[in-house]
Amino acid sequence: MAENTFPVHNADTIVNFYRSEVLTGQEAKHFTKGDLTPVPKPESVQTLYMRVLHLLFRFKPECHSMVPLLDGIQYPAYHEGATTILSVYTRMKQFLPMCLVNDFSLNDLLTPKKQRTLVILSAIMNFLHFRKERMEKMLEKQAKFRADTDKLRAYTKGIREAEKKIELLTTIPPEQQAEADELAAALSELQATTVHEYQEVNTTKQSIAELKTKMAEKTQKLAQMKVDVSNLKEDISKLKSQIVESPEELKSQMEKMRETVKNIKKSITETDECTVEMQNRVQNATHSEAEIHQMYVLLQDLESSMNNAKQRQEEYQELVVQNEKMQKELKSLLNEEGQLKRGLDMKLGKECKQNIRRQKKREMKEQHVQEELRQCEQIHQKREEMADKIQQITGETQQLKAKIKSLRDVCSKETEKAQALYDTLSTSMDELHRRIEMHIADLKLNITENAANF
Repeated sequence: MAENTFPVHNADTIVNFYRSEVLTGQEAKHFTKGDLTPVPKPESVQTLYMRVLHLLFRFKPECHSMVPLLDGIQYPAYHEGATTILSVYTRMKQFLPMCLVNDFSLNDLLTPKKQRTLVILSAIMNFLHFRKERMEKMLEKQAKFRADTDKLRAYTKGIREAEKKIELLTTIPPEQQAEADELAAALSELQATTVHEYQEVNTTKQSIAELKTKMAEKTQKLAQMKVDVSNLKEDISKLKSQIVESPEELKSQMEKMRETVKNIKKSITETDECTVEMQNRVQNATHSEAEIHQMYVLLQDLESSMNNAKQRQEEYQELVVQNEKMQKELKSLLNEEGQLKRGLDMKLGKECKQNIRRQKKREMKEQHVQEELRQCEQIHQKREEMADKIQQITGETQQLKAKIKSLRDVCSKETEKAQALYDTLSTSMDELHRRIEMHIADLKLNITENAANF
């Protein structure tokens, strides 16, 4: 006892501690410093040890005076006085090694000494402080674990509600199924018309290219004709200056020239008419190209919407698979929680009332959620236009994706915390079971030794 790992307190501090933490009622009032100093009273020390054993192991003081029921005992009345002291001695000898006091003897009960009793009581005091701290931490961990389980249940309910909303948003109601079929038929018709118009546009483009080549040839011919006319005019002017021939030849030449001019004018008018026709055709072709471009843009939008719908369906399937995995994990966690509850049924008796209140609150919440779902169904029935519904579905699905991601993150964090708590609880329970088994083995050995001594 020269090298202690716990502080040895004064008699005043020991008396105050045991009066406030261990003793109750009249025993606390009558327990004073005179019971420990200058010479400890054996009766007060024995009652202190009995109350400590009752506080720690729920071993009542009345149980110490019980005589074992054996057939071969002679004069059982003589054993009544010694049984209490021996039972207290055996149990204190089993308990005090946990307080780092390994040399407890009968003299500490029958003829206690001041310093010796102060050391033993200070060791028990240190153990009670340690036990109180551990109990507070265990209660905090239990409260955190219960809060985590409540959060898990709330998250599972949120996931289920999100799945119901996704089903409502993805499934087309029977009232609007006819409209959806009509839209699909209209889309198929539009695709067929666009294909036909694409073919017509290609044919018109080919015809326009041919007309352009013809126009280029005619413009070249006109240029050549203009050059010829200018040359002829120059020749006429030269000839006029050099004319000495007969007027008949001049008249014939002039008629020929007039006929050529008429032919040139006719060709010019014909080319002008062709150019006008070509311009009209080009304008019609540009107008048709604009309409075709608009139809192409609409088809691209429809294809993008169909691709988005397919992507949403794939994402929904992935979410369903992930939800199944999460449900399996939750089932495993619930099984582990059931095992822990079975081990902690004695300590969770006080929480039944709180669980009943929580169940009532949950029922109220479920009723409120059902009412909200009914209102949502009524609102969905009132929707008429398909385009507005598609926009609302996209917005809600994005929000649900964000919520599901946040819920997954929180669920993963909470599962990790619950796993850590479960590991700590399992290790602590294993240590407690080992200690209890060691104490039971020591008790059996002491009982056999006492029986042999008796």
